[in-house]
Amino acid sequence: MTEPHLNPTVLNPDVRHEFVLLFDVTNGNPNGDPDAGNLPRIDPENGHGLVTDVALKRKVRNYVDALRGKEDRFKIYVQQGAILNNQHGRAYTALGKDPKKDKTQKDISEARQWMCDNFFDVRTFGAVMSTEVNAGQVRGPVQFTFARSQDPILGLDFAITRVALTNPDKKQDATDETARSGTMGRKAFVPYGLYMAHGFYVPTFAADTGFGAEDLKVLWQALENMWDLDRSASRGLTACRGLYVFSHDSKLGNAPAHKLLGRITLKRTNNELAPREFKDYDVQVDDANLPQGVTLTRLVEG
Repeated sequence: MTEPHLNPTVLNPDVRHEFVLLFDVTNGNPNGDPDAGNLPRIDPENGHGLVTDVALKRKVRNYVDALRGKEDRFKIYVQQGAILNNQHGRAYTALGKDPKKDKTQKDISEARQWMCDNFFDVRTFGAVMSTEVNAGQVRGPVQFTFARSQDPILGLDFAITRVALTNPDKKQDATDETARSGTMGRKAFVPYGLYMAHGFYVPTFAADTGFGAEDLKVLWQALENMWDLDRSASRGLTACRGLYVFSHDSKLGNAPAHKLLGRITLKRTNNELAPREFKDYDVQVDDANLPQGVTLTRLVEG
């Protein structure tokens, strides 16, 4: 993966940033709903597609783990199948402490700091680590909203078949190595959906976790490229279509976030046919008369 062309503004960890992330999916399921048989998540009131913030963070974690995971400072805390108390125990071991005996507030605070220093996702997204092996709680500087599709999506559920069987049919001879019939399954997908998510970076929380310019650089890189490390037959074709960052020149910011994020809008180019590709939309960016002290950086377009 190539590094994105970043200017110093978007790498400044001491100021506030808000960002808009656009991505689309073609013939895939961007986020299955376990409460609905793994059908694509939707808003039941209007049929718009949803992708949870947790799903987006998972993709960021997976990308950072692949990119920098062998480095101590860029380990990933929330891993599939990981035992979190064991992760906390690493902090106590590294500090020469016993988690069963050393339980003072100072011990917990030092373990918390070690976790921030060594795990990218802890110092980025935060974590609740006040379990049996107590490493405290962290409020991360980076947060996402749910992603929502611009238009209602058509969640389809098709039947699929498998010609090979795991075991012989009960009526077959056990020595018969040829399956007499296949098995049925289901596959859910969206023909097309263009999704928008909003994100926020709060520098006061970053100062507490030790999140810095290098972390911002890795975050922007992950948001652009993470889809290419999450390929599967069920995912279809998913791609980042836009990443727009509003940067302030102060910690507290120079304008309300919702007014800045609202400057990125989507408009259909053809209202007669259902959208089936990115060119069916026009991304409109209102960068005129930005509030004083706010700059807009277009990291990804199209």
